[in-house]
Amino acid sequence: MGEAKPCQAMWAFQLPSSLQKHLNRHRAAGNSIGFVPTMGALHEGHLSLVRQSNAEAGFTVCSIFVNPTQFNDAGDLSKYPRTEGEDLFQLERAHCDAVFLPSEEEVYPSGLDSGPVFEFGPLDKAMEGEFRPGHFKGVAQVVHRLLQIVSPDAIYMGQKDFQQVAIVREMIRQAGLKVRLVMCPTIREKDGLAMSSRNVRLLEGQRLRAGLIYRQLEMIRENAGHEPLADLEKRALQSLSSEPGFRPEYVRIVDGKTLRSVGDYSESDFIVACVATWVGEVRLIDNVVIKHSGEG
Repeated sequence: MGEAKPCQAMWAFQLPSSLQKHLNRHRAAGNSIGFVPTMGALHEGHLSLVRQSNAEAGFTVCSIFVNPTQFNDAGDLSKYPRTEGEDLFQLERAHCDAVFLPSEEEVYPSGLDSGPVFEFGPLDKAMEGEFRPGHFKGVAQVVHRLLQIVSPDAIYMGQKDFQQVAIVREMIRQAGLKVRLVMCPTIREKDGLAMSSRNVRLLEGQRLRAGLIYRQLEMIRENAGHEPLADLEKRALQSLSSEPGFRPEYVRIVDGKTLRSVGDYSESDFIVACVATWVGEVRLIDNVVIKHSGEG
Protein backbone atom coordinates (compact mmCIF):
# COMPACT_ATOMS: atom_id res chain seq x y z
CA MET A 1 0.00 0.00 0.00
CA GLY A 2 1.67 3.20 -1.14
CA GLU A 3 -1.21 5.35 -0.09
CA ALA A 4 -4.83 4.57 0.67
CA LYS A 5 -7.85 6.15 2.25
CA PRO A 6 -9.25 3.86 4.99
CA CYS A 7 -11.90 6.45 5.75
CA GLN A 8 -13.21 9.64 4.26
CA ALA A 9 -11.05 12.05 6.21
CA MET A 10 -7.70 10.34 6.88
CA TRP A 11 -4.94 9.13 4.57
CA ALA A 12 -2.73 6.14 5.45
CA PHE A 13 0.79 5.60 4.13
CA GLN A 14 3.38 2.85 4.33
CA LEU A 15 6.01 4.30 2.01
CA PRO A 16 8.01 7.35 3.11
CA SER A 17 8.08 8.68 -0.45
CA SER A 18 4.28 8.66 -0.72
CA LEU A 19 3.89 10.38 2.65
CA GLN A 20 6.47 13.01 1.74
CA LYS A 21 4.74 13.84 -1.56
CA HIS A 22 1.45 14.27 0.28
CA LEU A 23 3.02 16.48 2.96
CA ASN A 24 4.78 18.61 0.37
CA ARG A 25 1.41 19.44 -1.18
CA HIS A 26 0.17 20.67 2.17
CA ARG A 27 3.34 22.66 2.82
CA ALA A 28 2.92 24.31 -0.59
CA ALA A 29 -0.60 25.26 0.49
CA GLY A 30 0.85 27.01 3.55
CA ASN A 31 0.08 24.37 6.19
CA SER A 32 2.45 23.64 9.08
CA ILE A 33 2.98 19.96 9.94
CA GLY A 34 2.44 18.51 13.41
CA PHE A 35 3.75 15.02 14.18
CA VAL A 36 2.72 12.50 16.85
CA PRO A 37 5.00 9.40 17.01
CA THR A 38 3.43 6.32 18.64
CA MET A 39 3.81 2.57 18.88
CA GLY A 40 0.08 2.02 18.52
CA ALA A 41 -2.33 0.54 21.08
CA LEU A 42 -3.68 4.07 21.24
CA HIS A 43 -5.56 5.52 24.19
CA GLU A 44 -6.82 8.93 25.25
CA GLY A 45 -3.30 10.07 26.07
CA HIS A 46 -2.20 9.61 22.46
CA LEU A 47 -5.38 11.17 21.12
CA SER A 48 -4.83 14.25 23.29
CA LEU A 49 -1.52 14.76 21.47
CA VAL A 50 -3.33 14.57 18.13
CA ARG A 51 -5.87 17.13 19.30
CA GLN A 52 -3.17 19.52 20.49
CA SER A 53 -1.42 19.20 17.14
CA ASN A 54 -4.73 19.85 15.40
CA ALA A 55 -5.15 23.03 17.42
CA GLU A 56 -1.69 24.33 16.56
CA ALA A 57 -0.76 22.88 13.16
CA GLY A 58 -2.41 22.94 9.77
CA PHE A 59 -1.91 19.21 9.20
CA THR A 60 -1.38 16.36 11.70
CA VAL A 61 0.53 13.12 11.03
CA CYS A 62 0.56 10.21 13.50
CA SER A 63 2.98 7.32 13.08
CA ILE A 64 2.38 3.79 14.33
CA PHE A 65 5.56 1.74 14.54
CA VAL A 66 6.55 -0.74 17.26
CA ASN A 67 10.25 0.04 17.37
CA PRO A 68 12.39 -3.05 18.10
CA THR A 69 15.54 -1.10 18.99
CA GLN A 70 14.09 0.42 22.17
CA PHE A 71 13.13 -2.89 23.79
CA ASN A 72 15.91 -4.35 25.92
CA ASP A 73 13.60 -7.29 26.72
CA ALA A 74 12.52 -9.40 23.73
CA GLY A 75 9.60 -10.71 25.77
CA ASP A 76 8.33 -7.20 26.36
CA LEU A 77 8.49 -6.53 22.61
CA SER A 78 6.50 -9.67 21.81
CA LYS A 79 3.83 -8.79 24.40
CA TYR A 80 3.38 -5.20 23.22
CA PRO A 81 -0.26 -4.88 22.07
CA ARG A 82 -0.90 -4.40 18.35
CA THR A 83 -4.35 -3.03 17.55
CA GLU A 84 -4.00 -1.38 14.15
CA GLY A 85 -7.66 -1.51 13.12
CA GLU A 86 -8.89 0.11 16.33
CA ASP A 87 -6.02 2.60 16.23
CA LEU A 88 -7.03 3.80 12.75
CA PHE A 89 -10.64 4.16 13.89
CA GLN A 90 -9.62 6.22 16.94
CA LEU A 91 -7.32 8.46 14.89
CA GLU A 92 -10.07 9.17 12.39
CA ARG A 93 -12.43 10.14 15.22
CA ALA A 94 -9.73 12.45 16.59
CA HIS A 95 -9.53 14.13 13.16
CA CYS A 96 -5.97 13.08 12.45
CA ASP A 97 -5.11 13.98 8.85
CA ALA A 98 -2.69 11.17 8.02
CA VAL A 99 -1.21 8.04 9.59
CA PHE A 100 2.20 6.60 8.75
CA LEU A 101 2.43 2.79 9.08
CA PRO A 102 5.97 1.92 7.97
CA SER A 103 7.61 -1.48 7.94
CA GLU A 104 10.87 -2.10 9.78
CA GLU A 105 12.67 -2.01 6.42
CA GLU A 106 11.26 1.44 5.63
CA VAL A 107 12.36 2.87 8.98
CA TYR A 108 15.75 1.14 8.98
CA PRO A 109 16.65 0.59 5.31
CA SER A 110 20.31 0.01 6.22
CA GLY A 111 19.63 -2.22 9.22
CA LEU A 112 18.90 -1.74 12.92
CA ASP A 113 22.39 -0.43 13.66
CA SER A 114 22.16 2.41 11.13
CA GLY A 115 21.94 6.11 11.91
CA PRO A 116 23.92 8.64 13.93
CA VAL A 117 25.15 7.98 17.46
CA PHE A 118 24.15 10.47 20.14
CA GLU A 119 25.79 10.99 23.53
CA PHE A 120 23.39 11.97 26.30
CA GLY A 121 25.66 12.08 29.34
CA PRO A 122 23.65 11.75 32.57
CA LEU A 123 20.29 12.04 30.78
CA ASP A 124 20.26 8.38 29.76
CA LYS A 125 22.13 6.93 32.74
CA ALA A 126 19.65 7.44 35.59
CA MET A 127 16.19 6.00 36.20
CA GLU A 128 15.01 4.28 33.00
CA GLY A 129 18.55 4.16 31.66
CA GLU A 130 19.66 2.21 34.73
CA PHE A 131 16.96 -0.43 34.42
CA ARG A 132 16.55 -0.52 30.63
CA PRO A 133 20.04 -0.37 29.11
CA GLY A 134 20.01 0.63 25.46
CA HIS A 135 16.43 1.84 25.60
CA PHE A 136 17.12 5.51 24.96
CA LYS A 137 19.59 4.79 22.19
CA GLY A 138 16.70 3.08 20.42
CA VAL A 139 14.29 5.91 21.19
CA ALA A 140 16.66 8.55 19.83
CA GLN A 141 17.40 6.41 16.79
CA VAL A 142 13.77 5.90 15.76
CA VAL A 143 12.60 9.44 16.49
CA HIS A 144 15.54 10.87 14.52
CA ARG A 145 14.65 8.64 11.57
CA LEU A 146 10.94 9.50 11.74
CA LEU A 147 11.75 13.20 11.91
CA GLN A 148 13.91 12.79 8.81
CA ILE A 149 10.97 11.23 6.98
CA VAL A 150 8.19 13.54 8.16
CA SER A 151 10.16 16.82 8.57
CA PRO A 152 7.46 18.33 10.80
CA ASP A 153 7.35 21.82 12.23
CA ALA A 154 6.47 20.41 15.67
CA ILE A 155 6.58 17.03 17.41
CA TYR A 156 4.11 16.29 20.22
CA MET A 157 5.03 13.97 23.10
CA GLY A 158 3.45 13.17 26.46
CA GLN A 159 4.80 14.15 29.87
CA LYS A 160 4.24 10.60 31.17
CA ASP A 161 7.49 9.68 29.43
CA PHE A 162 9.34 12.65 30.90
CA GLN A 163 12.84 11.19 30.56
CA GLN A 164 12.10 10.22 26.97
CA VAL A 165 11.07 13.80 26.21
CA ALA A 166 14.35 15.04 27.70
CA ILE A 167 16.29 12.58 25.53
CA VAL A 168 14.45 13.60 22.34
CA ARG A 169 14.94 17.29 23.14
CA GLU A 170 18.70 16.73 23.46
CA MET A 171 18.77 14.60 20.30
CA ILE A 172 17.06 17.42 18.38
CA ARG A 173 19.65 19.86 19.70
CA GLN A 174 22.61 17.65 18.81
CA ALA A 175 21.26 16.85 15.35
CA GLY A 176 20.49 20.52 14.64
CA LEU A 177 16.92 19.71 13.60
CA LYS A 178 14.55 22.61 13.06
CA VAL A 179 11.57 21.18 14.88
CA ARG A 180 9.70 22.39 17.96
CA LEU A 181 9.14 19.80 20.70
CA VAL A 182 5.85 20.19 22.57
CA MET A 183 5.43 18.27 25.84
CA CYS A 184 1.73 17.67 26.53
CA PRO A 185 0.17 16.94 29.95
CA THR A 186 -0.28 13.37 31.15
CA ILE A 187 -3.83 12.09 30.72
CA ARG A 188 -5.06 10.08 33.70
CA GLU A 189 -7.79 7.65 34.66
CA LYS A 190 -10.28 8.68 37.35
CA ASP A 191 -8.08 7.20 40.10
CA GLY A 192 -5.01 9.06 38.81
CA LEU A 193 -3.32 6.16 37.00
CA ALA A 194 -1.48 7.52 33.97
CA MET A 195 -3.00 6.20 30.76
CA SER A 196 -0.66 3.69 29.14
CA SER A 197 -0.90 0.99 26.49
CA ARG A 198 0.40 -1.40 29.15
CA ASN A 199 -2.57 -0.85 31.47
CA VAL A 200 -4.71 -3.35 29.54
CA ARG A 201 -2.35 -6.10 30.71
CA LEU A 202 -3.13 -5.47 34.40
CA LEU A 203 -5.33 -8.03 36.11
CA GLU A 204 -8.53 -6.67 37.65
CA GLY A 205 -7.21 -6.61 41.21
CA GLN A 206 -3.94 -5.05 40.10
CA ARG A 207 -5.76 -2.35 38.18
CA LEU A 208 -7.84 -1.48 41.26
CA ARG A 209 -4.65 -0.91 43.30
CA ALA A 210 -2.59 0.80 40.59
CA GLY A 211 -3.85 4.27 41.54
CA LEU A 212 -1.42 4.03 44.48
CA ILE A 213 1.36 5.12 42.10
CA TYR A 214 -0.18 8.54 41.52
CA ARG A 215 -1.17 8.92 45.18
CA GLN A 216 2.48 8.57 46.18
CA LEU A 217 3.56 11.13 43.60
CA GLU A 218 0.91 13.49 44.92
CA MET A 219 2.16 12.86 48.46
CA ILE A 220 5.62 13.98 47.35
CA ARG A 221 4.26 17.07 45.61
CA GLU A 222 2.21 18.12 48.63
CA ASN A 223 5.11 17.77 51.09
CA ALA A 224 8.13 18.68 48.96
CA GLY A 225 8.54 22.19 50.31
CA HIS A 226 8.19 21.07 53.92
CA GLU A 227 10.08 17.78 54.36
CA PRO A 228 13.49 16.52 53.18
CA LEU A 229 13.19 15.18 49.64
CA ALA A 230 15.17 12.04 50.49
CA ASP A 231 12.63 11.23 53.23
CA LEU A 232 9.76 11.61 50.76
CA GLU A 233 11.47 9.28 48.29
CA LYS A 234 11.89 6.67 51.03
CA ARG A 235 8.29 7.02 52.21
CA ALA A 236 6.89 6.56 48.68
CA LEU A 237 9.21 3.61 48.01
CA GLN A 238 8.17 1.92 51.24
CA SER A 239 4.48 2.43 50.50
CA LEU A 240 4.81 0.92 47.03
CA SER A 241 6.95 -1.95 48.31
CA SER A 242 4.36 -2.88 50.93
CA GLU A 243 1.53 -3.17 48.39
CA PRO A 244 0.91 -6.81 47.34
CA GLY A 245 2.17 -7.48 43.82
CA PHE A 246 4.11 -4.21 43.56
CA ARG A 247 7.88 -4.28 42.96
CA PRO A 248 9.13 -0.69 42.68
CA GLU A 249 12.42 -0.09 40.87
CA TYR A 250 12.88 3.54 41.81
CA VAL A 251 11.36 6.69 43.21
CA ARG A 252 13.53 9.66 42.27
CA ILE A 253 13.21 13.40 42.72
CA VAL A 254 15.26 15.04 39.98
CA ASP A 255 16.08 18.31 38.28
CA GLY A 256 13.74 18.61 35.30
CA LYS A 257 16.51 19.76 32.97
CA THR A 258 19.50 17.59 33.92
CA LEU A 259 17.65 14.63 35.54
CA ARG A 260 20.20 14.66 38.33
CA SER A 261 18.92 13.92 41.83
CA VAL A 262 17.84 16.95 43.83
CA GLY A 263 18.70 16.92 47.52
CA ASP A 264 17.02 20.15 48.57
CA TYR A 265 13.85 21.85 47.37
CA SER A 266 15.64 25.21 47.07
CA GLU A 267 18.46 24.02 44.80
CA SER A 268 16.43 23.84 41.57
CA ASP A 269 13.61 25.81 39.97
CA PHE A 270 12.38 22.77 38.05
CA ILE A 271 11.84 19.57 40.06
CA VAL A 272 10.11 16.36 38.97
CA ALA A 273 9.22 13.27 40.99
CA CYS A 274 9.53 10.06 38.94
CA VAL A 275 8.58 6.46 39.67
CA ALA A 276 8.82 3.05 38.03
CA THR A 277 7.25 -0.06 39.48
CA TRP A 278 6.20 -3.50 38.44
CA VAL A 279 2.57 -4.32 39.15
CA GLY A 280 2.45 -8.06 38.70
CA GLU A 281 4.08 -8.64 35.32
CA VAL A 282 3.47 -5.12 34.01
CA ARG A 283 6.02 -2.34 34.39
CA LEU A 284 4.52 1.14 34.83
CA ILE A 285 6.14 4.58 34.99
CA ASP A 286 4.81 7.98 35.99
CA ASN A 287 5.91 11.42 37.14
CA VAL A 288 4.63 14.74 38.40
CA VAL A 289 6.21 18.17 38.30
CA ILE A 290 6.50 19.34 41.89
CA LYS A 291 8.16 22.70 41.21
CA HIS A 292 8.48 24.75 38.04
CA SER A 293 9.26 28.44 38.40
CA GLY A 294 11.27 28.90 35.21
CA GLU A 295 11.68 27.62 31.68
CA GLY A 296 12.31 23.91 31.34
